[in-house]
Amino acid sequence: MKKSIILIYLNHRTEAAVQMQKILSAWGCLIKIRLGIHDGVLDDCTETGLIFLEVVGEKEKLEELTRKLNLIKGVDAKFIEMEIKED
Repeated sequence: MKKSIILIYLNHRTEAAVQMQKILSAWGCLIKIRLGIHDGVLDDCTETGLIFLEVVGEKEKLEELTRKLNLIKGVDAKFIEMEIKED
């Protein structure tokens, strides 16, 4: 069994978030789980964040999604495919 993950490091969150959200919405049918993490809340909100996506679909499409995310200034996305050993 394989698990496909896209990890996204977001720098300058307020500048890049709108463009990134448009891409994630357009490719939303490939996203199974989305988890966003950033340091700070309320008055101490940070400009950096980490987004974890568990994705499904053809590898080529997942790589294309990752490529599109990396075109956004302040975004560093990595596609990871894990082979899960079943006991």
